[in-house]
Amino acid sequence: MPARRYLDIHVLQTVPPSNLNRDDAGSPKQAIYGGARRARVSSQAWKRATRTAFAERVPKADLATRTKQISDLLTKRLTEAHDLAVPDAARISNALLKPLGIKASKKNAEQTSYLLFFGYPQLAAIAETISGRIGELIGLDDAALDKAVEEVDVKAILGTGHPVDVALFGRMVADIPNLNVDAACQVAHAISTHPVEIEFDYYTAVDDENTDNKGAGMIGTVEFNSATLYRYATLGLQQLEDNLGGANEVPDAVELFVDCFARSIPSGHGNSFAHRTLPSLVAVVAREDQPVNLVSAFEKPVRSRDGVLAESAARLAAELASATDNWGQAPTRVLACYNESTEDLSAVFGASQPFPDLLTDLKAFTAEWLGQGSTR
Repeated sequence: MPARRYLDIHVLQTVPPSNLNRDDAGSPKQAIYGGARRARVSSQAWKRATRTAFAERVPKADLATRTKQISDLLTKRLTEAHDLAVPDAARISNALLKPLGIKASKKNAEQTSYLLFFGYPQLAAIAETISGRIGELIGLDDAALDKAVEEVDVKAILGTGHPVDVALFGRMVADIPNLNVDAACQVAHAISTHPVEIEFDYYTAVDDENTDNKGAGMIGTVEFNSATLYRYATLGLQQLEDNLGGANEVPDAVELFVDCFARSIPSGHGNSFAHRTLPSLVAVVAREDQPVNLVSAFEKPVRSRDGVLAESAARLAAELASATDNWGQAPTRVLACYNESTEDLSAVFGASQPFPDLLTDLKAFTAEWLGQGSTR
């Protein structure tokens, strides 16, 4: 049985007045934890920010897209790859995708009924399957065209060769279970380590051309809060290896995820608040027992009038030490980058290192870790 190998990523990050992730009423999302109201940023929001950040590091052609417009994208790919007219490419595209059995949207028959997450390389592979047969396929009627492309196993193509973002975040297709991909990554909702209250920004906009009326051209309010957030994600390396089709690409995928997860931030009301900050602490904990979310460190909320970050970091270190002592499973490796070093932090997380060095060491460690005792 393959060894259990997990990488837990723990982050403390302070954000100024902001509204990173709002609810249906426009308020910053919240949660009650430990009897106190906390700021909250949903896992979906941070996964989206992380996945968007991938595009700064990886060519678009090597990544995935999540869309209802797979037929349109395949049509475009066919026109570009085989110099087809758009109507001919659309007919072939629809015929190729028909065996998937994905229901059309009730509002737009040209789109699927839900978002499908797939890789651009997989789309290119589907288009390549008919290379050399274009002249034959164009001349067929619809029934004959459907028959002619039956041998193209689109499900198999979409089920293998996953790009890194599909491998990490997975895919669920309710109507076609064999297209599902188990996610190698889990991301928790970020919550503040301390209680928060929502505040209101009352703003006005002036009509530049109205020089007679001194009143505002528009008024409004935006809700916001500020917080020191605890963020957590975990990577299952065996699942990631399965999704990527081998261990060789795992170290690069780990480095990419940790880098983008740490540096990214949801963009809600970004122009109004310019809230983009960097974490004050990032700790990557390698484990061979199970993923361990350390949010219990903040079940009793941090309360201070002199900053909460230092106390939050100390509590996080104490929680990791307590989990190790009480459950008898020491981490295999801990790598950390943090701003203010103390004896308590260095005793648990080890010496702080610059984040680029952490990524370099993490990539090397992951490659070595997977190479030891591998059953694959």
